[in-house]
Amino acid sequence: MLCDVCKCNDATVFLTQIVSGKMQKVNLCEGCSKEKGVQDPTGFALADLLLGIGAAEEIEKGAPSTTCPVCGFTQADFKKTGRLGCSACYVAFSEGLHSLLKAMHKGTEHVGKLPTRAQRTLALSDRMKSLTEDLKKAVEQENYETAASLRDQIKQLEHQLQQ
Repeated sequence: MLCDVCKCNDATVFLTQIVSGKMQKVNLCEGCSKEKGVQDPTGFALADLLLGIGAAEEIEKGAPSTTCPVCGFTQADFKKTGRLGCSACYVAFSEGLHSLLKAMHKGTEHVGKLPTRAQRTLALSDRMKSLTEDLKKAVEQENYETAASLRDQIKQLEHQLQQ
């Protein structure tokens, strides 16, 4: 089996990563694995390696290299380091980064985490606001039966929030 990077030597290092139930395999020769830092587990990330292979193929094909207009970072620099030069690089290399980040993480937008208790309180508060708005509308429309029901639901939520 040939190396996925140089396509010349026999592969001796075989890497496998499972992302969202899909298996990705990379086969490397000894030289390419050392070049990519596979021998040093602290400096190696499979995602960086996969992105580097894609960039290497584009450069070999003679595709025009994208360059960051702010810091001058190129695809070749990105391929070598596996890191970006500045915040503007995210925009300059966005086409390739979007799919890479999506494969590495659950999504491309950070939504953060909340403790379970805070999530419950936030959900109850949102529900309370919605019910309060509905109550105002019901009173304005003189729909007192609905208003009374909404008032009771709000009291019940207030009691849950105090617990």
